[in-house]
Amino acid sequence: MSIEFYYIIIGILILFAVFDLVVGVTNDAVNFLNSSIGSKAAPFLTIMIIASLGILAGVTFSGGMMEVARKGIFHPELFTMPELLTIFLAVMITDILLLDLFNTHGLPTSTTVSIVFELLGAAVALSLIKILGAGSSGLALWDYINTAKALAIVGGILLSIVVAFFAGALMQFISRMIFTFDYKNRLNKYGAAWGGVAMTAITFFILVKGSKGATFMDAQTVEWIKANSLSMMAGIFMISAVVFQILLSIFRVNILKPIVLVGTFALAMAFAANDLVNFIGVPLAGLTAFQNALASSDPLNITMGALGQKVQSQTGIMLTAGTIMVVTLWLSKKAKTVTETEISLGQQDEGMERFESVWLSRRIVNLFDSLFLSAKNIIPKPLRESISSRVTPIASTTHVPHGKKPSFDLIRASVNLMVASAVVSFATSLKLPLSTTYVTFMVAMGSSFSDQAWGRESAVFRVTGVLTVIGGWFMTALIAFVVAFIFANILYYFGAFGIGGLALFAGFMIWKNKQKHENKEKDKAEIKIFHLEKVEDFSESVTDTFDHLAYLLKGIRESFDITFDSLFEENLDKLRLERTRIKHFQNGTNIIIANIFKVLRLLQKEENHVSYNYYQIIRRLQKLSDGHRDTVIRCARHVANRHKGLLDVQIQELQEIKKVILYIFLRVETALSKKEIVDCHDIGEQFHYLRELVDDFNANQIERIRDDSSKTRLSILFYAISGNCVMMAKQNVKLLEIFNEAFRLDNPNTTC
Repeated sequence: MSIEFYYIIIGILILFAVFDLVVGVTNDAVNFLNSSIGSKAAPFLTIMIIASLGILAGVTFSGGMMEVARKGIFHPELFTMPELLTIFLAVMITDILLLDLFNTHGLPTSTTVSIVFELLGAAVALSLIKILGAGSSGLALWDYINTAKALAIVGGILLSIVVAFFAGALMQFISRMIFTFDYKNRLNKYGAAWGGVAMTAITFFILVKGSKGATFMDAQTVEWIKANSLSMMAGIFMISAVVFQILLSIFRVNILKPIVLVGTFALAMAFAANDLVNFIGVPLAGLTAFQNALASSDPLNITMGALGQKVQSQTGIMLTAGTIMVVTLWLSKKAKTVTETEISLGQQDEGMERFESVWLSRRIVNLFDSLFLSAKNIIPKPLRESISSRVTPIASTTHVPHGKKPSFDLIRASVNLMVASAVVSFATSLKLPLSTTYVTFMVAMGSSFSDQAWGRESAVFRVTGVLTVIGGWFMTALIAFVVAFIFANILYYFGAFGIGGLALFAGFMIWKNKQKHENKEKDKAEIKIFHLEKVEDFSESVTDTFDHLAYLLKGIRESFDITFDSLFEENLDKLRLERTRIKHFQNGTNIIIANIFKVLRLLQKEENHVSYNYYQIIRRLQKLSDGHRDTVIRCARHVANRHKGLLDVQIQELQEIKKVILYIFLRVETALSKKEIVDCHDIGEQFHYLRELVDDFNANQIERIRDDSSKTRLSILFYAISGNCVMMAKQNVKLLEIFNEAFRLDNPNTTC
């Protein structure tokens, strides 16, 4: 190819740098937003402004990290400019696709690990091509690749997971022993010293991480900071402690809030300083290689030893990248999804869990439960009771509307930031390759574990979530290596066609991920409809509950309609779609039931003339949900197994059943949504008519079994559907009775 073609490749790399900044910030924003958003340390706008300032400050500290993309994984002097651009292009396409995939599913991963293993995979691909070619000169694969760096990264993954988790758990336990969950009074006694320790860890973290790659610090200043680190830490502690004592004693300020906000700034700065190379390091390295090649007499064949030289970072480019990162932080919806994943895994109270339990999480929970029971028998009872009184969460006496209550308190938020800063600073001083993503996530999980956020009601779900995220980290390395290896081969052998094909593939996958994320957000928005924003007035809450019931019944009615028609047509795609929506209806049911429990707690304060029937909603709702789930699953499984379709006469009979059950659903749904108390004899008559229909059709089915026209599986399906319809119709009638009973003050003579 001519040299002009590589101008196009450089343009593509620069464009991909912008895309990579977007997907990278989307994934890594959780590192510095988790503690402040989860604890609601400040209004969301304030948190975002502080994080944005941290990013802009951090990009000016990223100069020293840029060398990783140039010479950290492979030896550039053994590659020509076209070969390096092939490596870099494969890396960027892989990185964008990989991070966008994780963002879509709301899973935080390490952009450092992804870029390292992408560079490794693409470099191995080109190295093998060169070795197998005529001009290999007898060099082996390890001559091209810096394998020690990759192994150090893997070791860093394992080390960071263990160290960060137990450091977070231990420090959180100590903090609770000092402050307990009712920490406000004790904060006046111990807060100044504790805040001094926290600020020392956080500000020293800023200096250690910042000075290493600052574009505006000379070598002498950096060495002075290292030489005087202990005295600086002592000074920071003394000044912070004095300032916090003044704020506590005179101004009555909650010092935990500024600590959390400073920590947010520190981690945002560290993210930008460390991870900017992951997004623009590769395109900048490609640009440098191209410029060096153009300056030579043989640009297509000269090797790129010049990339091994010291990097001269340009502050303007860094600030431009920082600006793109800040804009992405404010606008990205997927960033909020990733942040919600980590916050939900660490929330103090029970709630709707995102992850289901798996056998491994159950084994781990059982193991820890056994260990704690053994420890309980060893520890003296007085000591055990003393510890329990200080670390046991306190039940809230006031209700906070859904969405406004912090997921955890400021003590835990400050511990998360303090410990994460300390661990990363210590690792940096020892030159250990720890990932800020791994450290911040595992510290947050360790502190939530120590805070008993993983109670018996939620432990298996939280552990499953943590295992999923950790598994994703290792999958990041594997996927990054394999995909970059494949893409590098495609680009090398297919040239311009390979570039065009991979660009189209990347665009298609990003579009698909966008559609998937939008569907998830739509489902999430629908689920939010069922949440009670305020549970203070019994009558008002009862009214809201019936609104939620009406909305749920509408969804089940529409799903039933689609399921019946899809079964008749043997449309497997639609049945599979309805099966995936089962969880949505179950979540809605569970939220309504949880709301009912909240409302029933008000009965000690309220007139409870409607309370008995209100209890019955739970029972009726569970049966409705079970009947809907069983019907959809049976229909989907029958068609998926390619069993014989329904007979024409069975379709006709089920159509009659469908017509009646949907009519009952619609009438009850309308009554609940419009708050119209109705004389429901008509619905009762429809229910009795349905029972008679089913009895007649069951008798017909017996004859079909006898003459062998209906096989066993078909008969089982028919009886199950008809039986579920009768049961669900009965629950609808009962719900209408409860509704009329709850609102009979306006019409006391109305009954079913």
